[in-house]
Amino acid sequence: MIHSPGHPGGVLSEELEALGISITQAASELGVSRQILSAILNERRPITAEMATRIGHYIGNGSGVWARMQTNHDLWIAEQKMRSTLRKIPRAVAS
Repeated sequence: MIHSPGHPGGVLSEELEALGISITQAASELGVSRQILSAILNERRPITAEMATRIGHYIGNGSGVWARMQTNHDLWIAEQKMRSTLRKIPRAVAS
């Protein structure tokens, strides 16, 4: 069984904890509300391109890392939800 790529909020939560940075401090320094950051860290809200840019700059590893994590997570969820629908769609090219 293939497991879901983790939500990037969980990774960010671990990063902040390892750095000893509170949610309140990180939200303030990122220029977002504590509620928004908390929702991301608790995996209830996705990381948008703008947020990926903020986080990538803040953590120092670039926006692409965070955007790719979110995209991988979103695609996995979509593929799981659409599994039965996808079985009904023929392939345009024989494989």
